[in-house]
Amino acid sequence: MVFVPIIIGIIALILLVTVVKLDTFISFMLVCIFMGVAGGLSMDETVSAIQTGIGNTLGFLVIILGFGAMLGKLVAESGAANKITNSLVKRFGMKNIQFSLIVTGFIVGIPMFYTVGFVILVPLVIAIAYQTKLPLLYVGLPMLASLSVTHGFLPPHPAPTAIADMYEADLGLTLIYGIIAGIPAIIAAKFLLSRTMKRIKPTLLKEYVVETDENIQTPPLLTCLVIALLPVLLIGGSSLLKVLVGENIIIDSVGNPAIAMLLSVLAAVYFLGIKTGRSMVEVMKILSSAISSVAVVLLIIAGAGAFKEIMVETKISDQLGVVLGNLGLSPLILAWLVAALIRVSVGSATVAALTAAGIMLPMVGQSGVSPELLVLATGAGSITFSHINDGGFWLFKEYFNVSVKETLLSWTLMETTVSVVGLIGVLLLNLFV
Repeated sequence: MVFVPIIIGIIALILLVTVVKLDTFISFMLVCIFMGVAGGLSMDETVSAIQTGIGNTLGFLVIILGFGAMLGKLVAESGAANKITNSLVKRFGMKNIQFSLIVTGFIVGIPMFYTVGFVILVPLVIAIAYQTKLPLLYVGLPMLASLSVTHGFLPPHPAPTAIADMYEADLGLTLIYGIIAGIPAIIAAKFLLSRTMKRIKPTLLKEYVVETDENIQTPPLLTCLVIALLPVLLIGGSSLLKVLVGENIIIDSVGNPAIAMLLSVLAAVYFLGIKTGRSMVEVMKILSSAISSVAVVLLIIAGAGAFKEIMVETKISDQLGVVLGNLGLSPLILAWLVAALIRVSVGSATVAALTAAGIMLPMVGQSGVSPELLVLATGAGSITFSHINDGGFWLFKEYFNVSVKETLLSWTLMETTVSVVGLIGVLLLNLFV
């Protein structure tokens, strides 16, 4: 009987989001109140738990996601994303155009939210396909696989960062392991979908092609690359340096995710803003507009944090941990499976990842599995089988001008391939970590 509230709660969450179309944050609040009261808490205790969950979850993430949104906006507005794409395509040549766009998706995808990266890069892909006469999916799908990996696997993206905080995983190691597991997933998607990419030939919609403004002064390519990758260099680099030279106060400070993101934003303000001829007022307007894009994501994460705290306060999480542990499945496979089921039901990768993390939380300490790998397994499950209840599904369909069936055979297959191969990569890493 103890699991009845969580079962009803998850079903209610799915129905409220997908059928009623109620705002995700409001849905989380309603479900949390129900689960708290049904789990034996008073209304005051339930509200207090919700407040605690939101506070504990957002206290760290507001800094990371806020700075991440600012950095991504500056990379886009300065023309750095365009420059990285065009320069890499030109440098690698027509023969390696897919590889160049994979690298582009990886570099540009790290500082940007998925939707922003999609909207920025896909028009460039359409323009490249138009100019080269290559099939659009052949040019675009590998790049989107790369974007999906950064979205599901790598901090400072919202879900991996939030899950890492919940599991108390090291962000630097999560980033390094995520890159190791993610690269084979991208390459697998490229090769496994090669026939599909050439067989489906949609009509190019030229209205989505980005027109380059010649009056905008863009920074040199090296500057664009360094700024876009700076969070990775600082967070991941500090973890590697600590392995080589041991604990060091300067390395610890620079590698702290909040400090790393702050330094990255300050560097972007100067090199992608002031140095390109913009005034400080103009740059600050860009940063202000970036904050609005993160508000919805923060509310979803806040709701998931409240959900987790309600499970802890009602003792459901402890008992759920015992039951899940007795199933005999690897915690990594279990995390992937739970996230995948919620993803298929709800559609949102962020909601799926964070809800699954709340369910898996009791197993983190007792499983003996690296919390960093558990972050990646949960993230991989959260991006599987995108279909008609996912906004990304329709975004792909409209931009690439394909039918629902063709979207399922390309986009959905690509997301699932990245998810499954990503899990395999995590399981292989688990043999050595």
